Amino acid sequence: MKKHQVLDNLFLAGAVLLLLGLTLSSFKKEKRFAITENKAQKRVDITIDGKALTSYIYPDELMKPVLYPLRTSKGTLVTRGWPMDPRPGERVDHPHHVGLWFNYGDVNGLDFWNNSTAIPSEKKAGYGTIKHVSVNQMTADDDKAILSVTMNWQKPDGANLLKQDAKYIFTKEGDKIAIELITTLTSLKEDVSFKDNKEGLLGIRVARELEHPSDKPEKFTDANGIATAVAKMNNEGVSGKYRSSDGREGDDVWGTRSKWVNLNGKIGNEAVSLVIIDHPQNTGYPTYWHARGYGLYAANPLGQKEFSQGKEVLDFKLPAGKSVEFRYKVVINSGGNLTDQQVNTEFDSFSKKYK
Repeated sequence: MKKHQVLDNLFLAGAVLLLLGLTLSSFKKEKRFAITENKAQKRVDITIDGKALTSYIYPDELMKPVLYPLRTSKGTLVTRGWPMDPRPGERVDHPHHVGLWFNYGDVNGLDFWNNSTAIPSEKKAGYGTIKHVSVNQMTADDDKAILSVTMNWQKPDGANLLKQDAKYIFTKEGDKIAIELITTLTSLKEDVSFKDNKEGLLGIRVARELEHPSDKPEKFTDANGIATAVAKMNNEGVSGKYRSSDGREGDDVWGTRSKWVNLNGKIGNEAVSLVIIDHPQNTGYPTYWHARGYGLYAANPLGQKEFSQGKEVLDFKLPAGKSVEFRYKVVINSGGNLTDQQVNTEFDSFSKKYK
């Protein structure tokens, strides 16, 4: 065979292999997780297998960025819709309870927890706002998705008091969704005091079906003396019950310490467990639980005086230029309620991270 024929054949073979490679790549399976930023709508969407999982949102009508809504692996909503996307039969109290959030009720005298558009302008001077600054990392593959963002905790005049760097790690194993949250707070130009307050720190407002059945109307008063009525409601389809790592259940979980709490219930025919896990390296571990039957589900390691009736006092302080890190894991399990042993396995695994 002549030399030019050999070269021609090699060229042809290479072209065929290249074409074959391009064809095969077009059939390559898409990565299971995906993250998409939409700056115009002030949101970052996280999907799994092409289906919505949650979104990091920071619209102007919210006084802090949140993850909203949270879903099970089957797409069922486990967080309340109101006030962003109301659903029939929901409670309409506490407009600052949206999705999953991280803030606190007394930071240098400012209330970041209760701030919302419902606060009248003449009282806004007592409230702080958390503003989204930047998206720093968005990575996604078959195993996990990672979103890292920066926010600023601002005084009423817009001055920055704290910088918050937050990393969210999303994973899925079978019907179990997990979200690890690593939050670093850095004081900027002044010392920052987190006076003991029951309003904190990591909160979720759950769907009506995961609330405890309501047997009487109640009224709750925040640190500013503002009372919010919570009405007795129709209990049809409402089945939630808290269970803590030390065996307390229901409303007995509120104001106690434990390393995790598991909220079990059913939404329609779907058995759901919604778990918040504390980390041994967190300040105030094991955390106190600000977990109310009406649907507020929060871990608060900084409100010790409030929960212990004055027997303990923390009054955590962060000197200017210093940082503190908090780590939590949220587990959303579908198709069966998690047992204590299963949650302890989750805790043991998580506690070995971030040392």
